[in-house]
Amino acid sequence: GEIRSSENSYFCQAARQLACVPSSQLCVKLASGGDPTYAFNIRFTGEEVHGTSGSFRHFLWQVCKELQSSSLSLLLLCPSSAVNKNKGKYILTPSPITYAEEQLFHFFGQLLGIAIRADVPLPLDLLPSFWKTLVGEPLDPDVDLQEADILTYNYVKKFENINDETELEALCAEIASQHLATESPDCPNKPCCKFTYLTMTGEEVELCPRGRHIPVGWENKDVYATAIRSLRMRELQTPECMTAVRAGLGSIIPLQLLTTLTPLEMELRTCGLPYINLEFLKAHTMYQVGLMETDQHIEFFWSALEVFTQEELCKFIKFACNQERIPFTCPCKDGGPDTAHVPPYPMKIAPPDGAAGM
Repeated sequence: GEIRSSENSYFCQAARQLACVPSSQLCVKLASGGDPTYAFNIRFTGEEVHGTSGSFRHFLWQVCKELQSSSLSLLLLCPSSAVNKNKGKYILTPSPITYAEEQLFHFFGQLLGIAIRADVPLPLDLLPSFWKTLVGEPLDPDVDLQEADILTYNYVKKFENINDETELEALCAEIASQHLATESPDCPNKPCCKFTYLTMTGEEVELCPRGRHIPVGWENKDVYATAIRSLRMRELQTPECMTAVRAGLGSIIPLQLLTTLTPLEMELRTCGLPYINLEFLKAHTMYQVGLMETDQHIEFFWSALEVFTQEELCKFIKFACNQERIPFTCPCKDGGPDTAHVPPYPMKIAPPDGAAGM
């Protein structure tokens, strides 16, 4: 039902239309300055759009909005976001997947590769654990758990740091007050925890066979804490989902290349820089049809941008070239020739058409 309700999303429409296209046809040459060769053309029904660049960039931007919304269920807001840690960061939804969902994850991987080839950064906000798993780097059971789900991290730490049975009893009483514990079968009035825990999607699962019938005591508290940590690590690695994503990515770029990149480098290569360097933008702007940087309205223009927040600057970049992020690999940043710019560089400012007498 969820898949059916999202059929009209840009993401699902594209996945259906490209399902029968050999992946080799999507492997266009790498961008090397100026507008690149795109893997496919986007046409918006009923809209008159000139050129292919703006439509393609808008499509990728719209798809990322859909992925990071309730319209699609492939990505999940990380639990830490609920307590303002890593707010707005996503992970792959950790749950068993259907064949249809596997195909969508495969297409998601293809889009990552297509964006890399076209050098069009995707405005995706994914936790570092996603990029670590993608490039094959093991997760840190402390750091990555804390980043993704700080409440579970603190919960596990409480059990690991208990010094005696009195503290354990007090902790179980605290958990009982939050409706997470039940009474001990041996002492009906004594609260205890069982070997169950909630998944990231809110489903209660047993941490071991017959876990609902096994109380947590002094002898097995560490086993309980380890089991919860292991549950979260499996959810962050999402083997089924990640296998499909890697398969899709590998159909567009060689997976061997991932072994040469760190998780951060892979994120920057795919999603670009999440901030706008206004000075760099100003230094890479062209003035056309008689305009000069010293013109008063041009000075007003830059003065206005200087008071913009980063969020507002991203919206300005989206208005200017239909993408929010700055490519990480812009050749001109490394001293290359001016012809090796990639959008939004160089930004061009010109008078409006028919500006005579204005």
